[in-house]
Amino acid sequence: MENKRTSVFENGLIWFGAGVSIAEMLTGTYFAPLGFKNGILAILLGHLIGGCMFLLAGLIGGLTRKSSMETVKLSFGEHGGQIFAVLNIIQLVAWTAIMIYDGANSAEGALAAGRWIWCAVIGGLIIVWTLVGITNLGKINTVAMAALFVLTLVLCKVIFFGNSGSAVGSADSMSFGAAVELAVSMPLSWLPVISDYTREAEKPVQATWVSTIVYSVISTWMFVIGMGAAIYAGTDDIASIMVKAGLGVVGLIIIVLSTVTTAFLDAWSAGISSESLSSKISGKWVAVAAGAIGIAASILFPMDDITGFLYLIGSVFAPMTAVMITDYFIVHYSAEDKSADWVGLIVWLIGFVLYRLLMKVDIPVGNTLPDMAITMLITLAARKIFSAKRS
Repeated sequence: MENKRTSVFENGLIWFGAGVSIAEMLTGTYFAPLGFKNGILAILLGHLIGGCMFLLAGLIGGLTRKSSMETVKLSFGEHGGQIFAVLNIIQLVAWTAIMIYDGANSAEGALAAGRWIWCAVIGGLIIVWTLVGITNLGKINTVAMAALFVLTLVLCKVIFFGNSGSAVGSADSMSFGAAVELAVSMPLSWLPVISDYTREAEKPVQATWVSTIVYSVISTWMFVIGMGAAIYAGTDDIASIMVKAGLGVVGLIIIVLSTVTTAFLDAWSAGISSESLSSKISGKWVAVAAGAIGIAASILFPMDDITGFLYLIGSVFAPMTAVMITDYFIVHYSAEDKSADWVGLIVWLIGFVLYRLLMKVDIPVGNTLPDMAITMLITLAARKIFSAKRS
């Protein structure tokens, strides 16, 4: 879509915007039943696991100068990679809709104007962001991120220093392992996206590290704000907290800007992923279409509980990334010249099924880490076995 190189600082801004999200705050509210101490531990452990995968996936794209879905072809072949590209486009359009839905609900809570109107306003801004283009946002993005930084500090102060309350729910309503997995799932959802941005960086390795650190820290912060709202303010309604604090227009700015800067990346990457299907496809217009579909879906469908969606994303993209990490960093295998790499696809399918089975087991570190570890071992064994047979 665009070939202009981005600086390390610009990459950091992109992922700051991705991390500041109403969806991340709302997900953080689910951790309240654990209590503040255990909730913090689960959030930190989850982001550590997810951040490591985020880093490795981004390095593959940065070092090869390929988009996320083009790097997938290194392990699964041309048509194999296109399967994941289609799945990725679907999940990114869904994420665009979810972000608009959450943002519109919160905006309506801060200033009642009609939820569908807020869907149209937020979705329209995402489309404008898309038409301007990520490398042309420049000062607009810098100002937006500076505003978000200040305003989230204000929100943090309101929640942690302006209210008092006690923990909501019971400690047994969510296990620690389930909480860790929920924390892992958010950075995991960006695995098929990160390389779309690191590939364009002037210094891809440094940009990947900065992107990972910035996103992990900010996402953790958003989770903690959400959890703090549920524990100390006694509500999971972020908009009501802003209204009670008298933030008014300031609260609306937080809601709208945070939604736009995150959902824009989803729509934009849907466009980039579509280009891996055919060179005739215009990624920018697919991104615009993703924004338009997101507006319609956010108006028509309820999207209040996304935990099932997050786990589905994990079950698809965690084993996919495990195969890619093993192929690129350990066995140095490439299927780029193949139509489809059936070994890689079968191993992915095993990893997918394993993830779904592990969801039924309460593991203290969640199920992404063991699933990826086992999938990597199977990939390593399969590559050695089939490589020996060919020789």
